[in-house]
Amino acid sequence: MSDILKFDRQHLWHPYTSLTNPQEMLEVAGAHGCTLTLADGTELTDGTASWWSAIQGYNQPELNQVIVDQLGDFAHVMFGGLTHKPAVELGQRLLEITSPNLDAIFYSDSGSVSVEVGLKMALQYWQGVGKPGKNRFLTLRTGYHGDTFATMSFSDPRDGMHTRFSSILHQPEFIDRPPSGFDKPVPQTYWDHLGNVIGDNASTCAAVVMEPVVQNAGGMNIYNPTILKRIRELCDKHNLLLVLDEIATGFGRTGKWFAYEHADVQPDILCVGKAMTAGYLSFAATLTSREIANGISGDNHDPLMHGPTYMGNALAARVAAKNIEILQRGNWQEQVAGIERVFNESLQSLLKLSNVKDVRVLGAIGIVELDRVPDLDKVRPALLELGVWLRPFRNMIYAMPPYVITEEEQRKLCGAMEKIIRSERY
Repeated sequence: MSDILKFDRQHLWHPYTSLTNPQEMLEVAGAHGCTLTLADGTELTDGTASWWSAIQGYNQPELNQVIVDQLGDFAHVMFGGLTHKPAVELGQRLLEITSPNLDAIFYSDSGSVSVEVGLKMALQYWQGVGKPGKNRFLTLRTGYHGDTFATMSFSDPRDGMHTRFSSILHQPEFIDRPPSGFDKPVPQTYWDHLGNVIGDNASTCAAVVMEPVVQNAGGMNIYNPTILKRIRELCDKHNLLLVLDEIATGFGRTGKWFAYEHADVQPDILCVGKAMTAGYLSFAATLTSREIANGISGDNHDPLMHGPTYMGNALAARVAAKNIEILQRGNWQEQVAGIERVFNESLQSLLKLSNVKDVRVLGAIGIVELDRVPDLDKVRPALLELGVWLRPFRNMIYAMPPYVITEEEQRKLCGAMEKIIRSERY
């Protein structure tokens, strides 16, 4: 074991791990395109895009260069009392690609924080317009919105990622998990449920907070966009805001710039992150309308009480603006459509296997849900032997690769998924 791995094992926590019983870590020495190169020279085809963020792959020349260029000016200055060109250019790009009603932008340093800011916006809006009693939230079961304190409360208290803290969290009201199936009809019972839950809680709730069309880390669920459309209608009817968390789905992952476009709706508050910087730096944004921004400030011009130290970071803003520019002039729609085609061709046939409960595909997302949770101590080394980097989640083996992945690389990922699922090794 190298000195790096020894120190890591003894002293460094990794996401969702125990320091007393740490997982075996792999030391990465380099990354290029869709390939991770380990310290021992092993090359792995990356099917996760560094938790869905590295949409341009690794070591993208244009993105590398703007980082170098910005370093020549400055890496960061406080956003309190100061501004700069990268922050303005990124803001202009964001307004070009998001809903026309969105007009005001708050930068933060992570997706979880962008959702926290969205929650504050919704609460302060109702305070500003004289309805402070609208101070609770509605959300979908099996959703996930982050690991910070307020966002933890939106995890399902029955079987979500943060159940151990549920007794001390200020829980929202929960709407039942949307039935799976992008194209499947929605049962009338679910339509009735939506109307009842939203209607019954409208007087005390500030907003519905949800992931549009795809629920990610809470359950890997893809649902019919008409559900989002109906929730938008109910929010309008009952005077609720709609806060959409597109941290995981934004910037093309589902085949649209943003997943809410599948339902032809507009959010009141939009949270974005992850792929915004193409995986280069942690950065996020919360966007809202001018009407809500004015309501937040009220007649007294009250400030929005949030201000991260690294708000508006110049390096992150510069690389994010360049990433969006590359997407705007590029062929990401064709890339994502090609990824979706290969996922459908490679994974849908697995439905006939007795141990496969469901296969879900949308854009650059491919999910195989198994009938039981696999033994990850066996699955992880087996995937490495097959030359791929995938990170199974609960009873799901899934891939969300960079958009620049080649068909050959993607078929390698899908082949590895199939071999693991067909094997008896898990």
